[in-house]
Parts: sequence; structure tokens; C-alpha cells
Amino acid sequence: MSALPADRQGLVEAGAPGMLREMMRIRRFEEMCAELYSATRIRGFVHLCIGEEAVAVGVVSSLAEGDAVFSTYREHGHALARGVPMPSVMAEMFGKVTGCSRGRGGSMHLFDVSRRFYGGSAIVAGGIPLAVGTALADRLHGTSDVTVAIFGEGAMAEGAFHESANLAALWGLPVLFVCENNRYAMGTALAREHADTDLTARAASYGMVAWSVDGMDVLAVQDATCRALALVRGGGGPCFLELRTYRFRAHSMYDPDRYRDKAEVEEWKGADPIPALSSLLVEHDVLTQDELTAWAAEIEAEVAAAVEAADRAPLEPVEDLTRFVTTEEERT
Repeated sequence: MSALPADRQGLVEAGAPGMLREMMRIRRFEEMCAELYSATRIRGFVHLCIGEEAVAVGVVSSLAEGDAVFSTYREHGHALARGVPMPSVMAEMFGKVTGCSRGRGGSMHLFDVSRRFYGGSAIVAGGIPLAVGTALADRLHGTSDVTVAIFGEGAMAEGAFHESANLAALWGLPVLFVCENNRYAMGTALAREHADTDLTARAASYGMVAWSVDGMDVLAVQDATCRALALVRGGGGPCFLELRTYRFRAHSMYDPDRYRDKAEVEEWKGADPIPALSSLLVEHDVLTQDELTAWAAEIEAEVAAAVEAADRAPLEPVEDLTRFVTTEEERT
């Protein structure tokens, strides 16, 4: 863990206990999704962020209410950290009408306009241009809101990233580009995809402030995000954070994960952000082991209730299937 902060009072003031609990919620939610998928109760593509919870919580917990978030198809943790209710997210996983996208989006397309969470995108880098457009709209409306674009390092090989970064820097737009560098774009290692693996140098080439952060340390992520947001909100133009993290599970539930050495995965598990922060908080007498056990039980009950509610929820009525669909006649 980083030395930010390193004392009991500092940990409390930084909100470390709340961030730990949120990471625990996300971890258990995703573990349950894996169990339900294996039992064929959840179908479609499912991409888990187990191991990357510090990124979701450290970034999203730092945002103001009016800030906007555009995410990737690995966005369950981002949605939960943004405050999208767990029953709503679970119902979306089940394809039920009570889901945050009425069951139409599933795992990859969580969306909640009331929280300015503009969802995941099945298209790599697909959300980045939308984030820049939203930042431009906020600028034109004279707000102080920042738009956060979260994406994987694979997205930086896409033209959409470079066009968006250039335009955001050219116009000085209030965008925070957050790269979740988990070292593998699907099954392709970083060095086999990028000729230059210094991602911050690439972002900095567009004239924006950019730096790398230990993405397994939620306190370091929060600190960096707060500093970046202050820069952007203060009129400093866009900013770029590379959060170096790692997913403990395969790219998706379909992925046999044969491209990584098992020893590498185990080594990264040693940097698991949840037990690391748990140990730090217990060591500094912020929490007790009994309190952590109680939290785990409460989260287990919350997840179980979300599954039960999703099970009971109805599918969208057949007569509503063309609702929200614009026909060619209506467009003309």
C-alpha cells in the first residue's frame, strides 16, 4: 500500500473504511455473477472486474454528483460504485424489466441517467468520443462538471482514442481520461499490442497532464483522481491517468485464459486491494476483524436479496419490445 495516508486519522478522513466496504460489495456481487453464469441463470457475455475494484472505487468515489461517467463492457464495479442500486444491476444481468436498462442491455450496457452514469459499451473505445461530446455540452452550458472516460489499454490502439484526446486537448475540454491498464487486451499482452508501452507518454503527446498510478491501491487511486479532477475542474484542460491493475479472472466467462502464466496471476493476487486495505485498517485500529466479518455477512445478505428480487422480476412484455425503437418511417 502507499503511504497516503499512513495513520489512523488520515485513513478515516480519506474515507478508507467506506472504500473497503464498497470494494467488498463489488467483489461479492461479481463472484455471485460468476456462480449464476455457471448455473446458466445469467446468459450472454459477462466480463468481471475481480482484482480491479480499487480502480472503480478510487475513481468513482472521488467524483461530484454532477460529473458524468462513460465506462467499458467491464463496468459492474463502476456502476455499483456510482450508486446504481444493486437490485437494479442484478436484474439487468438477468435481463429483467426492473433492470437499470429494462433488461435490454445486460452485463455490457448498464445505464443510469439519474446518476449521469452513461453506461458501458460493447465497442472498444466506443464511450470515449461520447465522453468528449458530453464534456463539450457541459462546457457550453457553463457547468463545472467533469466527464470521466474509463477504458482499457486496448482502447488506446483505436483511432477513437486519439481523435478524442486530440480534440479534448485542442479545445481544453473538462475530460478525465482513465486507462485501466490490466496488461491484456482480451488475450493480447500489452507489449504485443503497443510499440511503445509508455501509455502516459502517448497521452502527454497531446499536450495533457498524464501520470501512472498503482491501480491496486485504492488510496493512491483516490488521491490521484482528486488531484486530476481539481486540475480539470480548474480549467487546466483534460488529464490522463494510467491505473496499473490486473484482473484475476479471464477476459470473459467464455475465455479459457490460456495466454497467461498461472504463476503471474498468483503473483498479482498477492497485491489484492481488498485484503491489503483490510490489513491496513485493522493494523491502525480503524476496524476490527469482527467488524469486517459483520460487513461480509451484511453484503452476503444484500447480494442474496438482489438475486431473489431479480428472480422474481418479470421479463419485459412482448407488446413493449418495439418501445424505444425508432422506425424508418418515424425517422423520415
